[in-house]
Amino acid sequence: MADTKEWRLHHTMLRVKDPKKSHEFYSGLLGLTLVYKADFDWGKFSLYFYTYLGDQKKPEFKNDNEAIGYIFSNRSHSLELTHNWGTENNPDFKYNNGNEEPKGFGHIAIVVPDIDAAFAKFEAAGTKIIKRPEGGKMQGIAFVADPDGYWVEIIPHGWDGNYVKKA
Repeated sequence: MADTKEWRLHHTMLRVKDPKKSHEFYSGLLGLTLVYKADFDWGKFSLYFYTYLGDQKKPEFKNDNEAIGYIFSNRSHSLELTHNWGTENNPDFKYNNGNEEPKGFGHIAIVVPDIDAAFAKFEAAGTKIIKRPEGGKMQGIAFVADPDGYWVEIIPHGWDGNYVKKA
């Protein structure tokens, strides 16, 4: 059996209807950086890789192989958005977000330093709210929805299960 101590969770993939709306949400609201985009003409789809860079500068790549090497050697978790071309033009097209029947996938989660400030940002942007920090049985965390209806859990750094609203 293989030793797994060097293994890591690398990325999560979500299918998206409209990459422009998804970019506004994941980059504009959540602050993720798009580090690489690949178009696959033969399959009529594109892949978008987002991650948090922290204080790092966004990498510049000379070619696709260099970008792919960076993506798969990166030790941080990434979000891969997959766009099947043309879905953005079909008003009836919708992906199952996993929280509607039939249920399956649940959510991704983001840790933030100040949940009230983060939540105010989501409200100001008109983001669909699933659960407020002060609501429900699990107080102190929130859920919002991305443009495709996928849930994003917002967790305050160091959350201990209690909700304390900052003054």
